[in-house]
Amino acid sequence: MTLVKFNNGHKQHPVNPWFSDVFNAIANDSFINDRLLTKVPAVNIAETENEFHIELAVPGLKKEDFKISLDKDVLSVSVEKKAETTDETKKYSKKEYSYKSFVRSFTLPETVDHANINAEYTDGILKLIVAKKEEAKIQSREISVK
Repeated sequence: MTLVKFNNGHKQHPVNPWFSDVFNAIANDSFINDRLLTKVPAVNIAETENEFHIELAVPGLKKEDFKISLDKDVLSVSVEKKAETTDETKKYSKKEYSYKSFVRSFTLPETVDHANINAEYTDGILKLIVAKKEEAKIQSREISVK
């Protein structure tokens, strides 16, 4: 039996193969990748007979951070949060900037009541309740057989 070693697409540095391993470890570090990637919150959408429920998982924010707007039939939820921390202790100064932003847009059906949309932020979940028009609500009735 022969053992074959694959390099899985990683090119090794010709002089020092250890160099490419260190570079790959840094480039594939999850901490660095998490800061570089734009994250869009997960969404759950449910429909009841009277309304639509839209829930966004957005922990770590305040209710003042959200901007919710309605333009024709498009409901948009956006966040733009900037933070700056300064640490001037000992003989050095450290300054860090943090920036978070996202936009989620939802095209609403014609059956929604545009004047009756409510939002609530609790425990990291933004809940939007979009009411249906009265004529769009499911009407139940019994049909007689003739």
